[in-house]
Amino acid sequence: MPWRHSRANRRPLRRAGAVLFAILLAGSLPAPAQAQPEAASCQDVTIPVWLDALLPQLVHGTLCAPPQGARTVQVLVPGATYNNVYWDAALAPETRSFRLAMNKAGYATLALDRLGTGASSKPPSALLTAFTEADVVHQVIQAIRHGDVGPRFDKVILGGHSLGSAIAVLEAGTYHDVDGVLITGLAHHINPPGALIIFGSFIPVALDPKLSRLGLDPTYLTTQPGTRYTAFHAPGPDVPEMTAYDEASKDVVAPGELLDAAALGTVLPYSWRITVPVLVVLGGGDAGLCGPLATDCTSSEGLLRSEAPYYSAAARLRTYVLPGYGHSINYAPNAPNYHRAVTQWAGTMGLSG
Repeated sequence: MPWRHSRANRRPLRRAGAVLFAILLAGSLPAPAQAQPEAASCQDVTIPVWLDALLPQLVHGTLCAPPQGARTVQVLVPGATYNNVYWDAALAPETRSFRLAMNKAGYATLALDRLGTGASSKPPSALLTAFTEADVVHQVIQAIRHGDVGPRFDKVILGGHSLGSAIAVLEAGTYHDVDGVLITGLAHHINPPGALIIFGSFIPVALDPKLSRLGLDPTYLTTQPGTRYTAFHAPGPDVPEMTAYDEASKDVVAPGELLDAAALGTVLPYSWRITVPVLVVLGGGDAGLCGPLATDCTSSEGLLRSEAPYYSAAARLRTYVLPGYGHSINYAPNAPNYHRAVTQWAGTMGLSG
């Protein structure tokens, strides 16, 4: 803050005494509180899209931007049984909110609800696959490019988690309309024992005590109550409040989305078709992906060796392993380390906010 200078005193002795008094007084008083940075501004947005070019639908998202504005927006797609809450946890947000960390770093964020989840339209689950969701995300990105969703941005980073990462890979490898791709919780090798734990947690939504009341198509899936920690967070610390929060905010997934995501992790070539910078981030203890015969998650260098064959040189692939946590790394107690890895990668690749 600028200081106003007082008029010079004509009496040097009096001025010196005043200065000495001010110094002594300052030493006896607490320092003034540091000014806190202004909070990001957030707004709910609704984007009209077409499903299979036939059915009009609405995609809901939360658009947040730092007070000084941003050149780059990160479009964030959640994974199976998650919605946009995954990117902006209200429990210990200084640690667990990816959205908050990115806004503080100067990026705008648009965290989406996939079709079928959150406040987005809920079509019959049979109409939803990772491919149809990728086309919907493409329509959202086009709306952003045209300035139909808030301000215009110079660059778009498409980020995903798990199934959301599969959707991001399909979108970026098909439409080539983004400037960078952030992939979390997805790799090209699956660890069968751990994957069975995750897939074994799914039940029809009609069997869930809470979500069954929403009147959804009964063929949607969710996770069995009490399985969130084992499926998504182990071997990270089992924090009861965090597990309860994850259970309370869980959502649904269509069976076709899961089938596409599993196929992408083994045979589909869309990652090779990505021609913009890519960062892959995994939890070091992600049981569904990591293992001696699966993905090397022992280090960031090991992950790079595992994933490099599936990306072209144009992707300029970078990797990061967040040690000690499982699949849903946004909820890790050391998530700020991963946040820094994302912002450093984006800056290195010329994608700064």
